Amino acid sequence: MVLAAGEGTRMRSARPKPLHLLCGRPMVAYVVDALAEVSVERVVVVVGHSGERVAKALQELARPDLTIEFVEQRVQRGTGDAAAVGLTGLPSDLEDEEDLDVVVLPGDTPLLRPPTLAALVRTHRSSDAAATLLTARLDNPYGYGRIVRSKDGRIARVVEEPDATDEERQINEVCTSIYCFRRGVLAPALRRLSPENAQGEYYLTDVVSVVHDAGYNVVSMVVADPMEAAGVNDRAQLAVAEAELRDRTNERWMRRGVTMVDPERTYVDASVQLSEDVTLFPGTLLQGATTVGEGSVIGPDSRLVDCRVGRGALVEQTVARRAYIGDEAQVGPFAVLEPGSHVGPGEVTGPFHRRQAEGG
Repeated sequence: MVLAAGEGTRMRSARPKPLHLLCGRPMVAYVVDALAEVSVERVVVVVGHSGERVAKALQELARPDLTIEFVEQRVQRGTGDAAAVGLTGLPSDLEDEEDLDVVVLPGDTPLLRPPTLAALVRTHRSSDAAATLLTARLDNPYGYGRIVRSKDGRIARVVEEPDATDEERQINEVCTSIYCFRRGVLAPALRRLSPENAQGEYYLTDVVSVVHDAGYNVVSMVVADPMEAAGVNDRAQLAVAEAELRDRTNERWMRRGVTMVDPERTYVDASVQLSEDVTLFPGTLLQGATTVGEGSVIGPDSRLVDCRVGRGALVEQTVARRAYIGDEAQVGPFAVLEPGSHVGPGEVTGPFHRRQAEGG
């Protein structure tokens, strides 16, 4: 779970499998990236097992202006309990802290875009709401909590799939588990949660009915693209999310002057850096901290991991790890560069070349 505070907004995110990698980055790092268009002073990440690994990964990848703290949820008792644990990590000495907002994000929604989150916060503030939900309308809402509205159309509660009636399961508006709460309302509402449900857990979704029944205003914003709020709970969903992120990454580089002959067969990690006029042929995989200089041509069928490629180089049908390839060098076809190997500027390796690290 992640919480962030600043200018009347707290952000929070949580959920499973934070170290699953998508395009070379931990899933939860994309959730933290969604804070980009909201001014934030502090981020609090709620972790369970592997907490140290999560902390190390985020501290290396997060923006330097973000202050990140980590709070452990020792016993996994549901999302409501995770939110309560997360609140303990927020500072208690901020001016007018009870009037500040808390944005809650599940840590398994890597496709959420910063403009969507910023719009949710604006909707929350302009509506003078105590709670604002990001919802989605799905053709197949199975597995999601359904939005139940009162006769006047206001959100009354969220019912989880195992607890829903047959009639409630027909509702196609679902809760995405992305919220903006007024902090002064959220904290006491969490104390009123009960594990009396099919899962025996404290549901964060139950806060909605608590807030509604207390007479507060609960509003929603429907996300235009439900894919943004898609959770990742198994390997199939992980593959779908990775494909979407790769499409976004490839489009961004092509708009910056990189040529991809076949984007559907080109894989570029989010951590890779490319210069203008780079050409990537089909079957190219660029991973880790790889950098490619201006005018270089990579592929077809090449995999570079943590490599540095200079300007104007040609690298075809090559596998390389932690290797250096100089300006105007030509590597391959069918070359293997082992970790630490060095191809000098202008050097031509020829076909079927295998190079070890110098002195290896």
